[in-house]
Amino acid sequence: MSKPRLVILGSGGHAKVIAEIFEESLSFDIVGFTSLSPSETLFDYPCLGNDGQLLQLFADGITHAFPAIGSNRIRYRMLAELRQLGFSLPNAISRHAIVSPRVRLGTAIAIMPGAVVNTCSTIEDGAILNTASSIDHDNYIGACAHIAPGCHLAGNVTVGEGAFLAAGATAVPGVTIGPWATVGAGGVVIREVTAGVTVVGVPATRLLR
Repeated sequence: MSKPRLVILGSGGHAKVIAEIFEESLSFDIVGFTSLSPSETLFDYPCLGNDGQLLQLFADGITHAFPAIGSNRIRYRMLAELRQLGFSLPNAISRHAIVSPRVRLGTAIAIMPGAVVNTCSTIEDGAILNTASSIDHDNYIGACAHIAPGCHLAGNVTVGEGAFLAAGATAVPGVTIGPWATVGAGGVVIREVTAGVTVVGVPATRLLR
């Protein structure tokens, strides 16, 4: 029985990890990748052009796509475009991650090696849970949020759509990090972070520009 054909959007370091996760899953036939630059490479996979080729790729029978794009805003936009074109959007979940069977998962989610997601959490479409991050019980991770390597969220934490928690950030139980907010590397969130702001430090406080 043939496997679904999958195109990966992107060719950077994030795309490399995603490609290996799909390779290990043995669930898809990775037919190639798209990139804004024809000189980019992704292992030995062929470059299928830029994102302007997606409609033709779908017409050619490539039914699945994964936006392996680190930028939350670009990934958010590309998810909408892929849905409109009709692509199916699988999750890329490493076999080296631990995900409770009681976690509710959206689509096009990346869960990297060493990540842990505990019971009754919700992970929305396009979120990235990066290497060795941990999401404790009853968390909510919004669409296209990015929890970077080594981040640790205690229980009942809410992370809004498009928020970015940089490497090593942590959050105490019950706090909310608003949509499109940023927590700097190593920041410790002990109180609410409002939408769109950047906080840094221990405890994390608003960065004044």
